[in-house]
Amino acid sequence: MNLEELYKIIEDRKKKMPENSYVASLFKRGGDRIIQKVGEESTEVIIAAKNESKERLISEIADLFFHLLVMMSFFKITPRDIVKELNKRRKLS
Repeated sequence: MNLEELYKIIEDRKKKMPENSYVASLFKRGGDRIIQKVGEESTEVIIAAKNESKERLISEIADLFFHLLVMMSFFKITPRDIVKELNKRRKLS
């Protein structure tokens, strides 16, 4: 699975709001909770980079990517929007 596919799953869960879905529970709790989770996961990545194994760091980065995609969905930002921005920056350098 790539990030675009995962984003589509997140969008589907946001739309359907299944009762037992972690993603749906984040959307139900709102933007502040989603933003808080991104902050928590960012901190965990930093701690893992400083003190943990490569496997732990990979796990924490995966959690951060996931929660960033949830936040992007909340704010109606797509992975393509991010790639487009990165491409603009590449042209400037």
